Amino acid sequence: MSASQVPRPTKRQEYVIEFTSRNAEKGWRDLRATQLNSLVDAWEFLTRTPMARSEKCDQLKGDLATVTHNGEVRARWQLELTGGARIWYYIKESRDKKSAGIVCLIDVHTRHPNQTK
Repeated sequence: MSASQVPRPTKRQEYVIEFTSRNAEKGWRDLRATQLNSLVDAWEFLTRTPMARSEKCDQLKGDLATVTHNGEVRARWQLELTGGARIWYYIKESRDKKSAGIVCLIDVHTRHPNQTK
């Protein structure tokens, strides 16, 4: 039997995380290679309390405040990680009650993005 990684299970009251773009997936891989501990903390935050406002997490402002995906306008959130890295995402409510909802990763920036400077 060959070894394979066990996926992290989520509780029903937790959010599931999904990529909505290849850029988000690539940024996630890059952060995993360079800031693993910060990314684990981000995972915990995003699966449990992705809409909890703090000095590190808030809805973006101005033109970046919303994003349209599959014809639906959603609030765009930003989570700041160590070193200026940012995760941009929106939330989809759960329809099947298997989770609290879905955190949809739009962009994962390995450093402070120019759009918000």
